[in-house]
Amino acid sequence: MGRCFNITGSCFPELHYMVDITDRLAEIKEMVRKGDYFIINRGRQYGKTTTLRALEGYLSDEYYVAGMDFQRQMSAAKFKDEYTFSSAFARAFITSFKRNNCSEQALNALETLKQSITPEYDLVELFNNISEFCGAIDKPVVLLIDEVDQPSTNQVFLDFLAQLRGYYLDRLYSDTFKSVILAGVYDIRNLKLKIRDESEHKHNSPWNIAVEFNVNMSLTVDGIAGMLDDYKKDHDVVMNTKFIAKLIYDYTSGYPVLVSGICKLIDEELHEWNEQGIIKAVGMLLSSDLPFFDSIIKKLDKSPEMRKSLYELLNEGEILYNPDDFSVRLLLILGIAKIANGEVVIANRILETKLSKLPMAAGV
Repeated sequence: MGRCFNITGSCFPELHYMVDITDRLAEIKEMVRKGDYFIINRGRQYGKTTTLRALEGYLSDEYYVAGMDFQRQMSAAKFKDEYTFSSAFARAFITSFKRNNCSEQALNALETLKQSITPEYDLVELFNNISEFCGAIDKPVVLLIDEVDQPSTNQVFLDFLAQLRGYYLDRLYSDTFKSVILAGVYDIRNLKLKIRDESEHKHNSPWNIAVEFNVNMSLTVDGIAGMLDDYKKDHDVVMNTKFIAKLIYDYTSGYPVLVSGICKLIDEELHEWNEQGIIKAVGMLLSSDLPFFDSIIKKLDKSPEMRKSLYELLNEGEILYNPDDFSVRLLLILGIAKIANGEVVIANRILETKLSKLPMAAGV
C-alpha cells in the first residue's frame, strides 16, 4: 500500500507524505548541543509528536534519547502521590530508553536503575538514581516528554519539574540530562494560568529555567512543494507543485493538519490538483467535522474571556499584542491566533472563515 496524507496522529515517512523537516531538526539539535532545557508548545496537530519522533533518530548518533509520552505511559492514577509517580516514571523511562541501540554499559546501568525501584520510591531517590545512571553510561542523555501538559494541574508534577530544575542548576556538580525537551499545547512556564484561582492572573512555575523555543514549526511553501513533488512522482499526475503549494499556504499559513487536510481531500475525492481543486477542498474542509475544529470550539466554549477576545479580533482584523492579556495569550497558545508585525491576527484564512460563522463569534 502506498503512502497517503495523514490528518490523525503523528506522521511516519514510510506511511505518509510529509514535508522534509531536516532543517527544523538541525536547529533543535543545536539547542540540545548547548544543553538547553525547553518546551515545544504549539496548538493541537501542529506536528509536535512527529517532530519528537523524528528527533529521536536524528539525535541517536551522539546521544541516548528517552522519548516518553505522558498521555500514553502515565495515566492519571500514576500522579496519585510521589511514590506512585516515581516508580511509574522510572519504569516508563527504562522502557523508552531501551529503544536506543544501547551499549552493554548502558544496559547494565538500566538494570541497576530497575533494581532501585521500591514501594517507597520517592522523587529524591528517583533523581538520585537517574543522576547515577547518567554518570555511568557512555553517551549523554536527552529526555523528551510529549503531552507533558496533560497532568500539569497536579502538585506531584510540579514537584517533578522542581527536581528537574534543581539538577539543571547543579549540572556542573551532579550528572543529569544533557537536555530536556517537553512538548504540549501549554507552555509549562504558564502552568499557573491553568491552576490559578480564576480571580488571579499571576503565574509562577518551577520551569523558569527554560529557554525560548523559536524554531518555526509551520510548513513553508518550499516544504509543501517538496512534499507534492514526492506525490507527483508516485502518482504520475500533472501538477505545478510550487503554484499549488503557494495556494495551499495562502489558505493555511502552513498549519500542518490543514495542509494535509486539503491534500487528502484532493487525493482521495477530488483528483483536481489545480486552483479549482484547492478552492473545492477548502470548502469541503470548512464543512467537515474535523476533530481539529471540534477541539478549538470546545476550548472556546469553556472560556467566555477568550470568546470575547476572539470576537474583537474577528471584527477588528487585528489587535495590539499585550502579553499581560490572559485571554489573548490563550488564543496564541492554542494556535487560533498568531503575532504578525507586533499585532495579533487570526492564524490563517481557514480558521478565520470557520470561526466567523460560529454563533459565539457573531455575538449571539
